Amino acid sequence: MSSPENEPTLTTGADGPMTAEQAALLRRLAHDAYEFEAFGEHLTQSEAARRIATLQAKLKLQGEPPHTQ
Repeated sequence: MSSPENEPTLTTGADGPMTAEQAALLRRLAHDAYEFEAFGEHLTQSEAARRIATLQAKLKLQGEPPHTQ
């Protein structure tokens, strides 16, 4: 489940530079997922949103318990 602070980040479609909020979130997610190359300082808002969504999905899958049956 996404938190309210993440929702605006994922719904933007602008091609301007990513926001400071997106940069901070993407940097943290890239660090948490050990995918440091996912963060780039010159991303557009839409590219940052895609990378954020991808990393959030990856971290969610990693946090789920393995299937035992």
